[in-house]
This record gives sequence, C-alpha cells and structure tokens, in this order.
Amino acid sequence: MFRHPIRVNLPRSAVSVLKRGAHDLLTYSNRPPALRKGIEGRSAISGHTITVFGASGFLGRYIVSKLAKSGSSVVIPYRDDYDIRHLRVSGDLGAVVQLEWDLRNEQQIAECLRHSDTVYNLVGLDYETKNFKWKDVHVDGAARIARIARENNVARFVQVSHLNASPTSTSHYYRAKYEGEQAVLGEFPDAVIVRPSAMYGHEDRFLNQLGFWDMTFKFNGEQTKVRPVHVIDVAEILYRMLDMPVLPSNPVNLPGPTTYTHEELLNLARRVTDNPYRSIAIPKSIAKFTSNILQYAIWWPWFSPDEIERRCIDELDVEGDWDKFGITPTELEDVAIAYLRRFRDATKIDYNSPLETAKAKRRQNAYYSEPSESS
Repeated sequence: MFRHPIRVNLPRSAVSVLKRGAHDLLTYSNRPPALRKGIEGRSAISGHTITVFGASGFLGRYIVSKLAKSGSSVVIPYRDDYDIRHLRVSGDLGAVVQLEWDLRNEQQIAECLRHSDTVYNLVGLDYETKNFKWKDVHVDGAARIARIARENNVARFVQVSHLNASPTSTSHYYRAKYEGEQAVLGEFPDAVIVRPSAMYGHEDRFLNQLGFWDMTFKFNGEQTKVRPVHVIDVAEILYRMLDMPVLPSNPVNLPGPTTYTHEELLNLARRVTDNPYRSIAIPKSIAKFTSNILQYAIWWPWFSPDEIERRCIDELDVEGDWDKFGITPTELEDVAIAYLRRFRDATKIDYNSPLETAKAKRRQNAYYSEPSESS
C-alpha cells in the first residue's frame, strides 16, 4: 500500500497553486513577451535568452553568473573553449550555451544572437595585436554586432564602453571607445551605452598589479586621478537592466564613489599588505619610446604606449547614475583587504594592518557609543 496513493501520481501543478504578478511579464515591441516561471533561482525560467559577447573577460564572468543564476538562457560566444570552461556551471543544466564565433564572421554572429532578446557587448582590446587593431574591435566589430542584432529583431542592446571615452582624447583606446559608441547608436538607435570607470576585483589588472610588484614606475608624478568601481556593482547594473520596463537615457555613467590619485592607491596597497614598495620616476616620452620597442620584442606586452598615456589621464569628474538603479557603489577601502591579503608575506597573513585596526576601532566605538539624548 502506498502511503499517499493519490498524491504520488499527481503532477506538481495539481497540488500547488502558483501565483504570478505583473513583474513576471516583460513585453517587447518587436518580440514575444518574456514570462517568468517557477520559484526564483537557477532552476527557474526567467523567459529571457541573452547573448554575452566578451564573456571570457573580467566583467563577463560576473554578468554571466548573475544571468544564469536567475534562470535565464545565456549564450556565450567564444574563440577558445578553455577561456569559458569556468562559466559552464554558472546556471542549471542546459542554461549556458557555448558557440564558437569570430568577430569578422557575420554568419557566426547571427547564429549566436538570433534567438536572444538581449545582447551585451563586452568585447574590448587593451592593446593592439597584429590581427586586431583598436578600430577593428571597438568600432567596426561593435557596429557589426549591433547591425546584425537589429536585423534579427533583438529587443535590447547594451554596449559597455569607458568613462573616459572622448573624441578628443590623447589615448587611441579612449577615442576608439567613443567612436564605437557612435557606430553602435548608428546601427541600433535604442542601444544603451554603459560607461564604467576602472574596475577592480579578484581577477583585475588594477589591485593585482599594485599588490604583486614590489617596484612600480611612476608616471605623471603619481598624481593621475582615478575613480575605481567594484566589478560586482557594474555587473549588478547590467543585470538589473534586463527587467527594467524603460531603460535610462544615454550614457549611463558608473564612476566609483571616491576619487584617488595613483599615489594614494599605492599607499593603500602598502598599508593593507604591509609590504615595502619602490617607485621609479620615468618621463612619459622615454617610457613610450621604450614600450614601443618592447611590445614587438617580447611575446606578452608589459606596457603598451597607449596604456602609459592612459596612466596620465584623469578620469572624468561626472555624477554617477547609480540612483537610477537603486544601488550604492562599494567603497574600495572597505573591500581592498579581500583582494590584497594574498600578497602579504606568509608570516603576516592574519596580521591586522594599521588600516584594519583603525576601521575595527571605529566600528567598535560606533557599536558601543551611547545614544544621544535627542533620540
């Protein structure tokens, strides 16, 4: 005898009542609506199919993880299968689809996005190679993806640029980013342009460089101003765009909450790691001349001439659009220890630096402080 002979053979829908709200439905003008089903989580069905170009990069792994865990079907175009192996387990079985592609192959691009309602373009190039120049990737490639997305009735297109993108910048990288924005808007007028500042996180080229090298080159007197932003905050913004009925106007600026000079960042790394650092001042002209030679003499470029130029350009002092998404950006000093602790000497792994000690005392004083009489 079955303990529950009737309920055993009944489907789940017959024994439970699932309620839906207006927030479970997102309508598009040129595609069928996206209908969310099931309990929220990686086993749910969000109703979205998203293609993320550049998913193997620094920002890509975080946005793919957020999208896949929400129950969305995520298409990951790749050039090397080894670069995206870690993303396969981000979602439920079959939720993450890998497709081989080439930036110059329009047929492969169309195959990657023809079923998608949203496309994120995170493709970027930090330095030029013999196969790809700035214009090939940031301008022509971005415009090609946007055009094919429009021809396949993609509802939303998100182009990730940089906060310093400008047509008059002395950096080829920043100029190419701006030209790419204009090219995308020319092909996909409703595209959203997202401009984050320099991002930091576990796999970044920002804090890791400060922590790894015990000797740094000093450009512009280390007085260049930067506004670092947490990569998880930027990924959260891109994720929240997915279900917004109306997207904000262009561009969406995402600078960090605090402005630092390179000297202040280096001092922060010194305090957190408690390691000595040495700085060597080099004129920009000599550094660029030397890097021009080295980028063709060694296999992996150490410093490209344009990267040196960028080290001397202040990040724009503009207001962030965080409040439009209900997010408060993370302060670098609050999480720097999570990324810089591993660069400490083995005998200092559990050592509390003066910075951590001061923060702990402030938290302790705030917790034990007596409430004011007015309250």
